[in-house]
Amino acid sequence: MKKVKNRALCALLIVGLMVLGLSVYIIRFALNGDDWVSAAFNSTVYNGGVLSVGTLTDRNGVVLAGITDGSRTFAENADVRRATLHAVGDRLGNIGTGALTVFAPRLIGYNIVTGAASLTGQGRTVALSIDSRLNVEAYRALNGRRGAVMVMNYQTGEVLAMVSSPTFDPANQPVITDDDPAFEGVFINRTIQAAYTPGSTFKLLTAAAAIESIAGIETRVFECTGSHTVQGGTITCPRAHGGVTLDQAMAVSCNITFGMLAIELGGDTLAAYTERYGLSGRITVSGITTAQGNFEVAAPGTADLAWSGIGQFTNTVNPAAMLRYIAAIANDGVAVEMNLLEGARTHTRRIMPSAMATRLGETMDHHTDANFPGLRMHAKSGTAEVGGDQRPHAWFAGYITNEGFPFAFVVVIENAGGGLAQAGPVANRVLQAAVRGH
Repeated sequence: MKKVKNRALCALLIVGLMVLGLSVYIIRFALNGDDWVSAAFNSTVYNGGVLSVGTLTDRNGVVLAGITDGSRTFAENADVRRATLHAVGDRLGNIGTGALTVFAPRLIGYNIVTGAASLTGQGRTVALSIDSRLNVEAYRALNGRRGAVMVMNYQTGEVLAMVSSPTFDPANQPVITDDDPAFEGVFINRTIQAAYTPGSTFKLLTAAAAIESIAGIETRVFECTGSHTVQGGTITCPRAHGGVTLDQAMAVSCNITFGMLAIELGGDTLAAYTERYGLSGRITVSGITTAQGNFEVAAPGTADLAWSGIGQFTNTVNPAAMLRYIAAIANDGVAVEMNLLEGARTHTRRIMPSAMATRLGETMDHHTDANFPGLRMHAKSGTAEVGGDQRPHAWFAGYITNEGFPFAFVVVIENAGGGLAQAGPVANRVLQAAVRGH
């Protein structure tokens, strides 16, 4: 009788261990099943490590990446393929932030009951928020120059254009070597994975800190003689602006004014504002983490501190992070999380008071001239010095307030020269196409 009892207890123990093991497996399957299904070793959805299911389209239904006879294919139009390369990704997954990699579980169509959910074996169709037509306009406007272009709806967070250059045709991928200047950093999505010296676009941050921190800033007049000597060096302007208010200093992009404001504010204050507005940290775009910006706190009263408030010194900013800041100004101080999926839910967070957003919008250049016909443009250009014999990076960032077109944008062109002259026409071309197409 005792033996029977012991055997029964052993049997119950074994059953208990099996139930426990099964429970652990079920919990892990529920938590990690989508990762298991979308792992590159799953030969039902990957072929030689290449995702072999799923279709990507743009917001208008244009197929950007599909499957034909088990092989990955791309858009019919070669310019669409090149213009959307970094948003979509390449066949081999070299572009790690591309949608084919980031949204692989969605493309596979995982569910907890069947695993790879597609009954046809072709995966699911995922619509991106980008408009391939606008991407082509940006790609053509860059005209082979290295740089980044982004356009977003500042009310919904949807990214309408995301273009990085240089690029290539993913359907006919060339042989790319590390020492080929034509493909320098070609696998990097510069909108997300790069950080640049921001130049005068950073003055919008310095202005925000000054408006909130310096009493009487609105009535002060700053004197610009073209140069100003401080501890450790000289701050220079392209020309002497004379007496200028804050708004006038922004309009003429006066280095002397913003350098003096930086010294008065101090490095710690500027660093705090830079962190508050997300320009020195990392943000996410549909879960994709951007490159980190940088703001170094220079010694009090020094030329380095002055230049940091002008957007030089060691400052760097990621283009998507700058776009988020600009979009918050346009959206009454509320930052909307950027997303790459059509119709996706997004999160919002107020990062500045409504009055501050309005005031910063007022300081921005209101372009109504022939360079931007029909666009109610609020923007700030930047000509970012990068040292040596290299030409400056050209920046142009802002938003339009045309009825029904809540679009914010950022353009960066590496070593192109003047921001307004070089990056401005790129923004105009893309925004004109955006307004015409809606």
